Amino acid sequence: MNLNDSLTIALKAAIDAGRIILHYYNLPFKVEIKDDHSPVTIADKESQKIILSYLKTTPYPIISEEMETISYEDRKKWDYCWIVDPLDGTKEFIHKNGEFTVNIALVHNQIPILGVIYSPASGELYFAANAMGAFKIRIENHDLNLDTLKKLPTATETNLLKVVVSRSHSNAQTDSFVEALKETHPNVEKVVGGSSVKICKVAEGTAHIYPRFGRTMEWDTAAGHAILKYSNAKLIDIDTMQELLYNKENLENPFFIAIQNHIKL
Repeated sequence: MNLNDSLTIALKAAIDAGRIILHYYNLPFKVEIKDDHSPVTIADKESQKIILSYLKTTPYPIISEEMETISYEDRKKWDYCWIVDPLDGTKEFIHKNGEFTVNIALVHNQIPILGVIYSPASGELYFAANAMGAFKIRIENHDLNLDTLKKLPTATETNLLKVVVSRSHSNAQTDSFVEALKETHPNVEKVVGGSSVKICKVAEGTAHIYPRFGRTMEWDTAAGHAILKYSNAKLIDIDTMQELLYNKENLENPFFIAIQNHIKL
């Protein structure tokens, strides 16, 4: 299956999932707590059903937050796989601040080669694929508005260093990191965001660095990693300074930094 066909399917899946998420966003809904103490709603579950209905038409297996984890003995044989978060930012969805996304990535030999992140509340969709680049486009009436297509990054201002931090998961390590940046970058501004919107800000150039000193999983970052990778930015392990890998035995990510390539720490 070629990459263009995979991208088309991922785009359709993300847009259709966003439609059902917005449906529940405007209704009362029940919040359940999973075994890992994270919240889940009917929007998470219905979004996943829609995404899987699209991705199962491809020859690639799927890793998703809301699916039962497949053993590594089976997964390590996969050359390709989809990695999905059907509703990234469930807390933001519950708090109704609009900062939640649909994340879909295609990984080849542990490297993300395609990514789609759709923010249904804002109508902004980011996508990228190997040999194609990274782009931002608006969704109107649940369809792509090609007149709004922009290649990423759209901004590269460096006089002011913008550091985006998590709205729900910031901590003392993050604050210390931001303070340390001020020693080499006199003009640092902290910007708050939710879900994968933070990674998209770095890819777009409206922020320059996103540090994450907290627990995340592969489905939280795979799509954003692809978008960063093809927009002149990167997602790196904060200890090894190497790019993150996917479909690992342990699906938890190390602490990381998303950063534009021209920014020096």
